[in-house]
Amino acid sequence: MGIFASIDFETSNIERNSACAIGYVLFNSSKIFKKKSYLIKPPKPEIHFTEIHGITWEMLKNKSNFDKVWAEVIQDLKEADIFFAHNASFDKSVLHACCRHYKLPLPEQPFKDTVSISRQMWNFKNNKLNTVCKELRIPLNHHDALSDAVGCAKIAMEAIKLGYII
Repeated sequence: MGIFASIDFETSNIERNSACAIGYVLFNSSKIFKKKSYLIKPPKPEIHFTEIHGITWEMLKNKSNFDKVWAEVIQDLKEADIFFAHNASFDKSVLHACCRHYKLPLPEQPFKDTVSISRQMWNFKNNKLNTVCKELRIPLNHHDALSDAVGCAKIAMEAIKLGYII
């Protein structure tokens, strides 16, 4: 196992199939070698979380839907052995809901959760992404999908460096 991906989604509303941004990073145990992000037009024009991630309907209305974006993303992600996400249950549920909504096959890679890894490896006051990144001196623009994915990848890389076994 040598190639990993970290994935982060932002959603437009409480529905899991409402992905409006994806950021992802391909990396190995010591370096990041690809990073990309896309804005995604969700199925409904309901944007409830602009105050969190800064994404508006005006930014999304002319973007591609998830199925078109995923067709490009999966070309990179199919190389990964494992997907990492910070609070993996959320990102995995968004990915699966979007795939089901657009009748796309689910990726087969297992997910590893950097929240759980952080709990195992360090004793921080909490294991939120912004806290862990701050403690590890990882720059972060929280709730920007690409920045969150980079932060997640760097947390995983730091844990691997300290002996975390995948």
